[in-house]
Amino acid sequence: MDIGFALPVSGSWATPDNVVEIAETAERLGYTTLWTYQRLLYPEGTKLSSVYESVLDPVTVLGFAAAVTTRIRLGTAIVNLPFQSPAVLGKQFATLDVLSKGRLEAGLGLGWAQEEFTAADAEYTRRGARGDEFIAAIRAVWGPDPVEFDGDFYTIPRSKILPKPVQQPHPPIFLGGIAKPALDRTGRLADGWISSSGADLSTLADPIERVKSAARAAGRDPDALRFVCRGVIRDTNRNGPLTGTPEQIRADLPDHAAQGMTETFLDLNFDPTIGNPRADPAESMRRAREILEGLAPTG
Repeated sequence: MDIGFALPVSGSWATPDNVVEIAETAERLGYTTLWTYQRLLYPEGTKLSSVYESVLDPVTVLGFAAAVTTRIRLGTAIVNLPFQSPAVLGKQFATLDVLSKGRLEAGLGLGWAQEEFTAADAEYTRRGARGDEFIAAIRAVWGPDPVEFDGDFYTIPRSKILPKPVQQPHPPIFLGGIAKPALDRTGRLADGWISSSGADLSTLADPIERVKSAARAAGRDPDALRFVCRGVIRDTNRNGPLTGTPEQIRADLPDHAAQGMTETFLDLNFDPTIGNPRADPAESMRRAREILEGLAPTG
């Protein structure tokens, strides 16, 4: 199983210097990937966790990290596809793939916060149908010119759209989501699935099998799909999976592989003692260095 690491994107530790340090260190230690996630806003009066108060843009951060690395892959987990058109996001992703020399992992989701849909001037209804069409349209953007797409939700006039991604026929597309329709969509259309920050890490095998079953039904090879676990690390004390010392956390990882995960990335952004604007950035980086060094891939 591959091991990745989440870049600092939430709260006070999400600084330019810290992004550079985490990116360079993770690459030096042999991690496979670096990951970011998207949150547009923090609604007034919300009960959401403080880790959502201040979040850097996911694609911009990966572009920043691409400039200081050469090998490690760069993933979004995830970008909400309803918030932009396939042509706009396709251009952003293609640019990132070109500038990183073919290292993009394109993680997409449907979104869930209605306030963000309002702020993005995006339609909340029929998100599933829009998601299906979005994937077809962004693949068209990345495909041969001239590009032309005419769907129920998205239209792209006959055009040349350059540059194309380095990875052909397109960068890997991952989908998030835990609802049955979302898992079925992944099996039918995507290259892999990414678990959520709130996933029960003891029951990962169930959604994996749902995705694989949908792939089989669509005539696709389920063994060609990749399954990425967002390994949220929240507590320095031993209090469930992925908590405690680096040695205790490492002991939990084989269970992810046994359930069918092909990668786990370690994510400190969702720990409220790290990923919020009032956290101590120095202590956050001390913990991040401890995890980075202590859980570095061994072979």
